[in-house]
Amino acid sequence: MIDAKMEGFTIGRKAWFHSSIYPLSIYRENASPHTCRCYGKDLQEFEDFLKSSGMPLTPMGGVEIEKVDRLVIRKYLSFLHRKNKKSSIARKISTLRSFFKYLVREQVIPSNPAKSISTPKVEKTLPTTLTVDETFRLMESPQRVSKKPSSEGSRLKRLRDQAILELLYSSGLRVSELVGLNSNQLDLELGIVRVMGKGRKERIVPVGMKAIESLKAYMKSEECRREMNPIFINASGGRLTARSVGRLIKKYSRHSGIFRKVSPHSLRHTFATHLLDAGADIREIQEMLGHSSLSTTQRYTHVSMGKLMEVYDKAHLAVLEM
Repeated sequence: MIDAKMEGFTIGRKAWFHSSIYPLSIYRENASPHTCRCYGKDLQEFEDFLKSSGMPLTPMGGVEIEKVDRLVIRKYLSFLHRKNKKSSIARKISTLRSFFKYLVREQVIPSNPAKSISTPKVEKTLPTTLTVDETFRLMESPQRVSKKPSSEGSRLKRLRDQAILELLYSSGLRVSELVGLNSNQLDLELGIVRVMGKGRKERIVPVGMKAIESLKAYMKSEECRREMNPIFINASGGRLTARSVGRLIKKYSRHSGIFRKVSPHSLRHTFATHLLDAGADIREIQEMLGHSSLSTTQRYTHVSMGKLMEVYDKAHLAVLEM
């Protein structure tokens, strides 16, 4: 049970609850750091709403969390509808539901006021995928963009970008998994990569030959080969960020003549869709993607439109290398 005094939400008159404590608790239960950050931000926004909506405050400026009831949360739900997408609202309400469940478990409050609050129905959208031709153009774009003589730094950057594109498409990694890779997680001789996915679940994913070639060319530099060093680094030698990967994919998509919105996750979707079209078993795809539920993987059956393989050039399918 929580009995320490901390800044943030006030629980009764005896203890203070800071919004970072809950994200820390879910991190210990194998939530990703990104999830913890999102939950912390959601809780901070909820606290700001409570303070601005006339909730009684203590002399120290804290909110008495035990006074938050179902009516207060419904008012917050109405507030969220003014400026948020349904998907964002659903996540924020889910955060509150989990947060109050945690407080009930810690015997801070007797019941969960968010338990019976219904979340808005989120419209299911089909994932963005690339055609085989578009994928080929994107994979080749770092070579085309950098035809002129360049410095060693520019050459290494080109090799890095090539390896990133090939690995994302070859193995269907999430961008967080890609940027989190260290040298000891990759075995190019066996052609496998060991990744830490959502829920801190580890899985082993095969790496295609094209990706292996690109990674070998890039990892000739000493910095990338050192044990436990990040594989993908920036100009300063630090770990590359997910945002940087998003920017470089946007740049190469534009150079490839692809004017739809393409993100790192688009390559993950493309990986799964092309495998499905090539006849791969959906449960094998589920395992490679690290999906805990088969229903998540089944989204790709709607993207495939049946027999798109009939319009694919047989030579294009060699890029799958699976």
